Amino acid sequence: MSVEQALLGFTAVAVLLTVLPGLDSAMVLRSAISQGPRHAVATGLGINTGAFAWGAAAAVGISALLTASETAYTALKLAGAVYMLWLGSSLLWKSFRRSHAPVPVDGVPVPAGERLSTAWAKGLGTNLLNPKVGVFYIAMIPQFMPAGVSPLLMGLALAGIHVLLSCVWFGLIISAAHLARRALQAPRSAKITDRLTGLALLGFGTSLAVKH
Repeated sequence: MSVEQALLGFTAVAVLLTVLPGLDSAMVLRSAISQGPRHAVATGLGINTGAFAWGAAAAVGISALLTASETAYTALKLAGAVYMLWLGSSLLWKSFRRSHAPVPVDGVPVPAGERLSTAWAKGLGTNLLNPKVGVFYIAMIPQFMPAGVSPLLMGLALAGIHVLLSCVWFGLIISAAHLARRALQAPRSAKITDRLTGLALLGFGTSLAVKH
């Protein structure tokens, strides 16, 4: 397998992984609706930072611990489950909590925002503490590793393809949310989005905690 064939083959797999509905897309959409484009971009950058980290780890064999060590996998899985449950519960709590009405800008209510660094950290944590992402990279990257190529560089190149595709996909999500911002940023719509995202996080966290 040549480098070009490996890159094209992985791209086909990564396209399917990117566009399938999942937690990453839900997090970016929630940020776009509840906080605005800048926070959605920050969330997406956090997610993609985690993807680069997983790609590098898979390339050098570090994430092989997830498959070789049941203890390491269980520890990461439980940490991820706790994080997802905490984040989901926080979103649900905030969506039901009574708050003062925000000051509208151009007729569109603007919710109280969190720091961009916090949005980035949430995206990073969601990705890094998801062992299924690590398992995907450790399963896929070795399949697209040509002989004679630096594993680290190739792993980063493959992760870079996934990141670029994610940037395009997240950009489409953010643009769509921006175009529909008047309807989506209405208090009721924002609360519904937070509740749906919170429930998705709770479901995902529960699934991580109970699965063996």
